[in-house]
Amino acid sequence: MTTLWDTTGSAVVKELAAQRRTGGAVLSGVALTLVVVADESRVAEAEEAATAAAAQHPCRILVVVRRQIDAPMPRLDAEVLIGGRLGPGEAVVMRMYGRLALHAESVVLPLLAADAPVVAWWHAPAPERMQTDALAVIADRRITDSSIAEDHLLALRTRANDYAPGDTDLAWTRSTAWRSALASTLDAVAGRRGDVVRVHGGRVEGDPGNASARLLAGWLTSRSGCAIEVVEGPRRPGPSGVDSVVLQLDQDEEVAVRTDRRGGAVLTQPYRPEATVALPDRPLGDLLGEELRRLDPDEPYAEALETATGVTGLSARPAVREHVWFDPARPDDTDDGNGGSNGNGGAAAGAPTVPADSAGTDDVALAGERNAGEPADPTAPVA
Repeated sequence: MTTLWDTTGSAVVKELAAQRRTGGAVLSGVALTLVVVADESRVAEAEEAATAAAAQHPCRILVVVRRQIDAPMPRLDAEVLIGGRLGPGEAVVMRMYGRLALHAESVVLPLLAADAPVVAWWHAPAPERMQTDALAVIADRRITDSSIAEDHLLALRTRANDYAPGDTDLAWTRSTAWRSALASTLDAVAGRRGDVVRVHGGRVEGDPGNASARLLAGWLTSRSGCAIEVVEGPRRPGPSGVDSVVLQLDQDEEVAVRTDRRGGAVLTQPYRPEATVALPDRPLGDLLGEELRRLDPDEPYAEALETATGVTGLSARPAVREHVWFDPARPDDTDDGNGGSNGNGGAAAGAPTVPADSAGTDDVALAGERNAGEPADPTAPVA
C-alpha cells in the first residue's frame, strides 16, 4: 500500500500504473470498475462490503470520500493498494477536501479500467437527482440504499421520481430470498395441480415503514394483479422488514412463509407437510455482489418500485442522464446548460453535499495546511 498525502490525480494514476507493473499484468484483468461513494463514518463498512463483492467479481475499487467543501484549499489524500486490505485486485481510496469534492469525477475518470463497465454505489444518502452527480452520469449501473435513509418511504419515492433504467436499490436486494421462497412455493403448488396458480389476495406482515417490505409487496402486487399490503406484524422483523407473507390462492387454498428466528423460514402449503428453508439476513457484501452480477436494467425492480410508490412509466424513461452542475454553496442556482444559472432552487434540492459527520474533524483541511515545509501559498517563502 502506498499513501499519497496532499497529492494530485495524475500522481495517483502514475502510482497505480507503477504498482501494476510491479504486480504483473494479471492484475489488469478486471470485469468492471466499482466506484464507491461513502460517508467518512461508513468507509470501513463500505470497504468490507466492496472487498467481499470483489472476491465474486474481479473489479477495480475506487472509494470516494467527500469531506469539507468549505475548506480553504482543495486537497486530495489517496491510498493506492494492490493485493492489500481491499482484496487481491486494484483499489484506490480517495479523500477529497474543499472544492475538489464537488469535482470528484476529475480524479475518478482517469482511474477507470479501460473497456470495462462502471458501477457506482452510494453507501451514503444518494442525491435526489442523479444527474447532479457526475459519478452517476458516467456509471452504467447505479446502486443506492433506501434503507439507510431516516424515512424509507420518502427515499423510495425520491428514487422513483429520479429513476432511470440501470438504477437499483439494496433495499430491493434484501428481498431476494423472500421472492425466491415465494416463487418456489407457488411453483410447488402449480406442479401438484398441473395448472397455473392464481393469487387472489394476501398480506406482508412486518414493518410498513421498511423499504424492503414495501418493495416486496409491490413485486407481489405487480405479478399477481391484486393488491398485497404491508401490515404491522406481531413480531419485530429483521433487516428485510418482513416477518411473514401469507397469500390466498384460487381453489380456497393458502400458502405462507414465516421466519423461524433461526435464520430460516417455515413454508406452509395445502396437502403437504411444513418445510423449512434457509432465509438468513445476508451481509452487505453479499447484497452488493448480487447486484454486480447483472448490468442490464432491472425490470422487476422498476415494476415493484412503480407499484410501491405510484409513480408510473419508469421503464420507458431514457437510460442516459445529462449532467447538471450544482453548487451546494449556491443552492438557488443550477446550470442552464449554457454556463448560466436558471435560479431553479427546487430542481437542485438534495444534490450531493459533504456529510455533516466530517465537519470540524480535520484540522488540516480546515486550516488549509499542506505538507510539512510546503507553504499554503506557493508564492510565499518557506520558513
